[in-house]
Amino acid sequence: MAAISTAALTVRIPPSAAAAQPASGNTDPTGPFVLPPLPYAYDALEPYIDEQTMRIHHDKHHAAYVANLNKAVTGWDGLDDKSIEDLIRSLAGVPENIRTAVRNQGGGHLNHSLFWQMMSPHGGGEPQGDLATALEKKFDSFAGFKSAFTKAASALFGSGWVWLTIGDSKELRLEPTANQDSPLTAGRTPLLGIDLWEHAYYLKHQNRRADYIAAFYHVINWDDVQKRYHDAI
Repeated sequence: MAAISTAALTVRIPPSAAAAQPASGNTDPTGPFVLPPLPYAYDALEPYIDEQTMRIHHDKHHAAYVANLNKAVTGWDGLDDKSIEDLIRSLAGVPENIRTAVRNQGGGHLNHSLFWQMMSPHGGGEPQGDLATALEKKFDSFAGFKSAFTKAASALFGSGWVWLTIGDSKELRLEPTANQDSPLTAGRTPLLGIDLWEHAYYLKHQNRRADYIAAFYHVINWDDVQKRYHDAI
């Protein structure tokens, strides 16, 4: 079973990046969920996110979430054929004695699988088209969105994420989640997210979260965010 099932989450690796990372992510999976490869080279986001952070973040932290998720679902009928989105979206249906593990480890797997695609070495700038219009409607301007996103990311206490999401009402919203919780569990679709665990930035920025948040804007893959927005509306 593929780790990520929806077309919007398909990972494509540019030929120039293929030699710089694992050919197929987790090449020795021990369960139904597989570590996806990065869609670019480890150093592709320099100077904003450094190569060593990307290697450790993907190959160690994300890989650990996948391995621990596979351990959690082993032996449970009906779970090994579900996508990670389905598991996280319907946590109440997961057996109670592994629900916390699936919430934490599965959430970590899903969130990171999205995160890699939400960044690009050709990212940055501003969104275009109807996404730009929607952001302006909600936040008055792109600058207003950046200010609100930065404020939310700076204010998040401890480890977690801040997301730009959309729900059934098609209204955009900024919302934080603690630890590895996902907006999907609350019925909302993540369009853009920033990882605010210290392992995402500490090697380069140490305790300067504000510097990391500012750097993140230079690598946002707005084409990917726009596609998610179109899929959601």
